Amino acid sequence: MNELSGRVLMLFGQLGKESLDLHTLFEAAGNDPTERQLVLDAVEDLVRSGMLDAKSGDFYALTDKGKEEVNRA
Repeated sequence: MNELSGRVLMLFGQLGKESLDLHTLFEAAGNDPTERQLVLDAVEDLVRSGMLDAKSGDFYALTDKGKEEVNRA
């Protein structure tokens, strides 16, 4: 897992949430538009790897696999 994907996952742990919206996940990138695109890529990778589940709207939820990774850190 790359560093940005790890930072995205850690936001769930830091905020104590199992579901977050994309706007909140952008916090992993700060204000840089280029970095925000990288966050989108990281979120897509985390969905493909089974760590996040895409929910309605722009919300993403931790899967059991994602929760294990967050708890491991």
